[in-house]
Amino acid sequence: MPATPAPDPLPGQQPGQLPGQLPSPGTGVRGARSGSRMSLLTKVARLYHDEGVRQPEIAARLHISQSRVSRLLKEAVEIGVVRTVVVPPSGVHPDLEDAVRDAYGLADVVVAEATAPDDERSVTAAIGSAGAAYLESTLGAADRVGLSSWSSTLLACVDAMMPRTVRLASEISQVIGGVGQAAVQVQATQLTSDLARIAGATPRFLPAPGIVATAAVRDGLLSDPQIADLAASWADLTTCLVGIGSLEPSPLLAMSGNAVPEDERATLREAGAVGDVCLRFFDADGEQVDAGLADRVVGIDPATLKAIPRVIGLAGGRRKLDAVRAAALGGWVHVLITDVVTAEGLLARR
Repeated sequence: MPATPAPDPLPGQQPGQLPGQLPSPGTGVRGARSGSRMSLLTKVARLYHDEGVRQPEIAARLHISQSRVSRLLKEAVEIGVVRTVVVPPSGVHPDLEDAVRDAYGLADVVVAEATAPDDERSVTAAIGSAGAAYLESTLGAADRVGLSSWSSTLLACVDAMMPRTVRLASEISQVIGGVGQAAVQVQATQLTSDLARIAGATPRFLPAPGIVATAAVRDGLLSDPQIADLAASWADLTTCLVGIGSLEPSPLLAMSGNAVPEDERATLREAGAVGDVCLRFFDADGEQVDAGLADRVVGIDPATLKAIPRVIGLAGGRRKLDAVRAAALGGWVHVLITDVVTAEGLLARR
């Protein structure tokens, strides 16, 4: 016997729907049904996001289950009724950081805002504070951290850090000897000691000047068992904190005697050098410049430095723009912590 064909649906009735049966969500006659659902969804979203009402209270107030409240809130996000907008607070520059990072192929960039952008001390203090916050949030107990020589920015960074109840690193190792007058070279040792104390780490010192008279003297120092052991450990560093030096030292650095002598700087200048990281000088494109200095440096070599997974450079100010740009171009740093003016200058010159 042939099957009896299904009757045509009544107006407003879905195919296969029995008389008096409600339509299923998402099919057929959704107009009135979706309108009431959207009204409920919007009401739940407003209560939760605008008025701060907790989900159990919403469920009780609207006489629905808490699981349904949760589903409605999730759906509100999925269909765009609720949209998340991040509003950066004053002094935070995520767009600028991302632009510099992408333009120079860096792993990360942190941009600090100095209270007086043209004052070098203000810029140094701002970068130091930003560096301290970055290190406190990204270092871990297993990190083996290298630290370059005396730098006003690194000093500001360490000064801004607070001792923690949890260890921030296992070792802090000096990767370059002190530069300048012997009385001032102890500041490099003190910087290492201070950071190790704050981080709860073991300090490892490089008891030698950063630049010596001849390559033979350098080789002799590196053959010393204590220094040789330290130098061998540089290959195992997970992070290195470095300043980025300009060829012309700051007045403070020059007055301290903790700078490369003028005759050496003149030779480097003629060779095209614009800055350095760990006394490894480079030109405007970030290519290393020798000028007879490289084989007299007691410290980490460029290949070992660049092989460290994360080299964090802290530097900024108008005087250092050329050096910071070259360090980024040459791959001397992976993470840059700088100021607004320098970051904008980097973008303008990319």
